[in-house]
Amino acid sequence: MSDPGQPHVVVVGAGIAGLAAAFFLRDAPCRVTVLEGSPRLGGKLSVSEIAGVAVDEGAEALLARRPEGTGLVAGAGLAGDLVWPATMTARVWSRGRMYPLPPHQVMGVPADLTELAAAGLVSAAGLARARQDLELPATARDGDVPVAGFVAARFGQEVVDRLVDPLLAGVYAGRAEELSFEATLPALAGESRRHASLAAAAAALLPGPGEDRVPPGAAPPPVFTTLAAGLGTLPGAVAAASGATVRTGTMVRGLARAAGGWRLTVGSAHDEEDLLADAVVLAAPASPVARLLAGVPGASAAVTALREIRYASMAIATLAYPATAFPGPLEGSGYLVPAADGRAVKAVTFSTVKWPHLRDAAAGMVIVRCSLGRIGEEGLLQSADEELAAAAAGDLAAATGVRGAPAASRVSRWGGGLPQYTVGHLDRVARIRAAVAGQPGLAVCGAAYDGIGIPACVATARSAAAQIAAYLSHARQ
Repeated sequence: MSDPGQPHVVVVGAGIAGLAAAFFLRDAPCRVTVLEGSPRLGGKLSVSEIAGVAVDEGAEALLARRPEGTGLVAGAGLAGDLVWPATMTARVWSRGRMYPLPPHQVMGVPADLTELAAAGLVSAAGLARARQDLELPATARDGDVPVAGFVAARFGQEVVDRLVDPLLAGVYAGRAEELSFEATLPALAGESRRHASLAAAAAALLPGPGEDRVPPGAAPPPVFTTLAAGLGTLPGAVAAASGATVRTGTMVRGLARAAGGWRLTVGSAHDEEDLLADAVVLAAPASPVARLLAGVPGASAAVTALREIRYASMAIATLAYPATAFPGPLEGSGYLVPAADGRAVKAVTFSTVKWPHLRDAAAGMVIVRCSLGRIGEEGLLQSADEELAAAAAGDLAAATGVRGAPAASRVSRWGGGLPQYTVGHLDRVARIRAAVAGQPGLAVCGAAYDGIGIPACVATARSAAAQIAAYLSHARQ
């Protein structure tokens, strides 16, 4: 139990980043309070039942090759609940056909043009243009550039439209012509400075010939993992393991300097409460963080940069069908849809094919998750739940031949859920952190900065917690 006489740290935001920050502060000599404006904790991690099966409503997997996410899972006591996908083979549905993703690519950027040709997704003219990458001189760039601009300069626009853009839309709900090459593809951006050919740069990041072969009898290393009861169960476990006091339905309306620390104004204007804190971690999205910092002297540079970060909204329509409704077994983990095809659905996951534990629980049902909404498609997302579910079912029928209406459906909306790492994002983040560093006892973390996946968010939380712990240690001296 925390000592009331210990320094008090307040974390604003109970998404996975805020809860992870509280978790990493558990060994520091402080007591931690997490404040969340919404009625529940967890942010974009949530799970509920459809057709009697617990299926995630938000993020449904975490990258296993980065230790931050699996480490937090273990710290929360859930390591034994991790499960692995049966397949990660995805395809692209375009122009009415399914095409395989070239196996050697980095976020759609092809490393092997022979594989690109074999996939058949790019036309003969597009393939001829893509091959020019091997002969063109290095493409000069001065600072950050859009992904689409740089990739199209190397391979042509068709590779961007049919491969790169759908993969980026699946991750960011963004568009390749706006997203930052340096922020969204940092490893490839760095490697591209050492190669004239972008295909060669992508190949340098991937296993060489024979290196990706799995020894006989050995299982390939998993790329993704999830929890058997759903990733939506992770926030509650992290909150419990942190030992922090978590208050939901508690909106933070103001932040100001106070003697020896900070004063937070919480609650409604008719029922205000002031909380005093020795240190504060801001783990909310960019806009509310900017609002809280607006009245803090010396934080104007951070406020300006935070206000430049746009967010995309999206929805996930989860549909359940009897297995007999499909003309045959579904292949792979799902498919992506290029924006150029004009479909409502941008990505589909065959949940009961991808995850064996869901297949076993579904008892003859097939469950699929259809992702809708890219940046700029807010009009689509204003449709009623029934309309979004119907649009998803219609696209799924066209792609797979499934017959009849789904036996059950669920629409989960994530308004303003995905930060857009547009050109100049790294500079914005640097300005935010520089301004926050000038505020003793203040730190930021979350998806707005270094990556939107769970491991990246956890990494920012660990860094923020370390900053606060160091500040408290110094303050006691």
